[in-house]
Amino acid sequence: MTSPVTVGVLALQGAFAAHLAILRGLGVAACEVKTNEQLASVDALVIPGGESTTMSMLLVKGDMLDPLRQRVADGMPVFGTCAGMILCSERIEDGRADQHCLSALPIVSRRNGYGRQIDSFEAELDVTGLDEPFHGVFIRAPVVESVGEEVTVLAAVDGQPVLCSYGPVTVASFHPELSGDPRLHRRWLIDAGLLPEGLAKASDETAEVTP
Repeated sequence: MTSPVTVGVLALQGAFAAHLAILRGLGVAACEVKTNEQLASVDALVIPGGESTTMSMLLVKGDMLDPLRQRVADGMPVFGTCAGMILCSERIEDGRADQHCLSALPIVSRRNGYGRQIDSFEAELDVTGLDEPFHGVFIRAPVVESVGEEVTVLAAVDGQPVLCSYGPVTVASFHPELSGDPRLHRRWLIDAGLLPEGLAKASDETAEVTP
């Protein structure tokens, strides 16, 4: 059984294949998004990890930035991970002058806030609403410097938010797609009203993804 909605994964650059695998494992129709036509055809969008400045430049080069901003402003559900979280931010603390963001939720992020590649780490996260810890993979992860009053912090590391939600938008400073655990994708889909109850229950037992 497949969900009647289609979820896109921005596939201009970055780690999009693992997101597609998890979404399809949840019974969701999922596709790559590389053009405005593809963007217009999806009901929700995952913005993956990668390099946020490169993604920003490619969105501009492909004339996708303004259409994407409009879809976000119109309430399209978005799940931004690592670099995707930076793009979703209202402001980027140390962004380049020509780097753009989507203002999908009122947070301020800082690129590579946890350090360089050598400072990457993994952590067991206590996530609000999950019965068991979630294994977080942090690779050159951004830091959430501040959150707006209406933003819900779902998980933190040493008091620093690493998973936040705001209406149909969820962002993570880590790579949930690399854990092989579909629970955060499923939660986002359910919270956004995109995963039918039957599929949500079935996915508890059947969705297992090997990273």
